[in-house]
Amino acid sequence: MPIYALPREHLFPDPRLADPSGLIAVGGDLDPARILLAYRIGIFPWFSRGQPIYWWSPDPRTVLWPDDLKIPRSLAKRIRQGRFRLSMDEAFAEVIDACSRTPRPGQDGTWITPKMKRSYVELHASGHAHSIEAWDGDMLVGGLYGVAIGSVFAGESMFAHAPDASKVAFACFVRQFQRWGGTCIDCQMTTAHLARFGATEIPRSAYLAALAHGRDRTIGPPRWSFDVDFVCDGR
Repeated sequence: MPIYALPREHLFPDPRLADPSGLIAVGGDLDPARILLAYRIGIFPWFSRGQPIYWWSPDPRTVLWPDDLKIPRSLAKRIRQGRFRLSMDEAFAEVIDACSRTPRPGQDGTWITPKMKRSYVELHASGHAHSIEAWDGDMLVGGLYGVAIGSVFAGESMFAHAPDASKVAFACFVRQFQRWGGTCIDCQMTTAHLARFGATEIPRSAYLAALAHGRDRTIGPPRWSFDVDFVCDGR
């Protein structure tokens, strides 16, 4: 399969033409409008510092259907303890910065480069990217961020500086997202962590169909926040 060199214009090839690894194109830039266009057709950027910009559309694709969320018993207990205060869109820049600085097993450095951070902060300012935070008092101890494409949420990264902080934030976010009518959480690649929550691999064609069905819907308020009557009890 050919790997496409992106032109200056905001154009992408058909994601179904990606090579077996999921790589579809190289080059272009991290203009927020280009990134948003990529998400809307099932493509996302992922590369390391010093590399060109690589664009991906893997097959199979890992997703979590909100109705399939599984919360392990130990995590449900942690949620009921109410140790963390949860919020949305209160500290997007801090969340993405923490994600970029948190060491990860098997990874040398981070793919969340300074240019990448600036672009996603712009996407947040325009209402397309969102963060979910876990607080211990006034200290940000966990969270995640991603891009909303209608009723689909493309999760990008998470971090935890306290045990289970990001897991609690993720599980409660999924329940709120489900309540709003969210239809799909794009996890991109499979990990054991996501599998425990019920994430599963589906053909890329099935993901593209779900994306086409949900990308023009509107869910949640412009600035995301948990509903005032929302209670996350670990179920």
